[in-house]
Amino acid sequence: MEFRAAASPFGKRFVKAAKGGYGAAHMKIHPLISTTDELAALISRMSAHDFVAVDTEFMRENTYWPILCLLQIATPDEAAAIDPMADGLNLDPLLDLLVRNHDVLKVFHAGGQDLEIIHNMTGEIPNPLFDTQIAAMALGHGEQIGYSNLVESILGHNLDKGARFTDWARRPLDKRQIDYAIGDVTHLATIFPKLVAKLKKTGRGAWLDEEMERLADPSSFAFPPEDAWKRLKLPSRNPQVLGRLKALAGWRETEARGKNLPRGRIVKDDTLNDIAGHPPKTQEDLGKVRGLSAGWRNNDIGQRMMAALAKAEPLDAEDLPAREPRRPGLTKDAALVSDLLKLLLKIRAKEAGVAAKLIARSDELELLAAGVRDQLNILSGWRYDEFGRDALDLVEGRLAFATEHGKLKLTRTAGAIEEPDSAPNA
Repeated sequence: MEFRAAASPFGKRFVKAAKGGYGAAHMKIHPLISTTDELAALISRMSAHDFVAVDTEFMRENTYWPILCLLQIATPDEAAAIDPMADGLNLDPLLDLLVRNHDVLKVFHAGGQDLEIIHNMTGEIPNPLFDTQIAAMALGHGEQIGYSNLVESILGHNLDKGARFTDWARRPLDKRQIDYAIGDVTHLATIFPKLVAKLKKTGRGAWLDEEMERLADPSSFAFPPEDAWKRLKLPSRNPQVLGRLKALAGWRETEARGKNLPRGRIVKDDTLNDIAGHPPKTQEDLGKVRGLSAGWRNNDIGQRMMAALAKAEPLDAEDLPAREPRRPGLTKDAALVSDLLKLLLKIRAKEAGVAAKLIARSDELELLAAGVRDQLNILSGWRYDEFGRDALDLVEGRLAFATEHGKLKLTRTAGAIEEPDSAPNA
């Protein structure tokens, strides 16, 4: 498969941005940026580059909203750590670069939490963006390679991990802590061009489009309180119970945000489930609920919980969660076929040097085994070429597992016929 940057919404930008990297040894490392003038000058220079590497340090153990404590940024020739907690520092130049300047590619590693923080601050997601952990999935580095392991694999450097348990909210930060933090972006700015070169060489640049688009989707970070119940382990499919759980989870989400406390500090998940299943008749009864203190009998938060329960309505049938774990049509035989598909996926992923997760999800394999052929990613595009064609042949009897001299191999069956090259969902 040939890498054609223009055919990919991200590929062309990746290739252009990756040109001209110098390496961490050639970067100018600035002192900690703590004034608006320093920040504006830095961002003005960095905005002239095709890409910036970005990382954050934050704390969220005792709060609902993560506290941004440090933001590190680098281009191929300079890097700095920015102190967002500095008195009087205006972050607007930085935020403009991250979310409003669409000419500069933003490079992260495992950037989900970094993106969440930026989304909380601006309501937007950095665009365009590139995640080196996702890129590494297409280049044989496993599904979720850590930053230090990627640096060691690509650059041969062992990172100093001594400051990783720093309380980043505490001031002042010493030189070792700042150097540790800046190292997260100096190496990232060096790794990015190398990964893009490998993607271009292997023809896998376009493979990442879907994953990058999913990462850049703002809806992934917009979390309305009325959907909070969907993140909980559901006690049953009873519409009345789930209706109460939905109301309680939404109430807790609002309380946690308003007080800026972790959800579990308001009420733990198990307690919410208990109350949804066995609702108290009066606020006085809250004092008898395991996980709640006696004060809930007459305090304001207990009153607000009871008000949320009083407004709860049974969940509509169309909103009920799907039955798990059995999927419709997945018979015992189909479940065995699904297991064979998982084995085939493991083999093909290893041969291609690609993380299996990037090729297919377990639910797709189950649907294919159950007879579904429409709207499956594995039956279109590059996934069909790498795995879907053989997966379909296995399910439909044109491919089989066999052993030879004690080794597992795949073999075409005697009745197999030549299949067309085009994917079913192309």
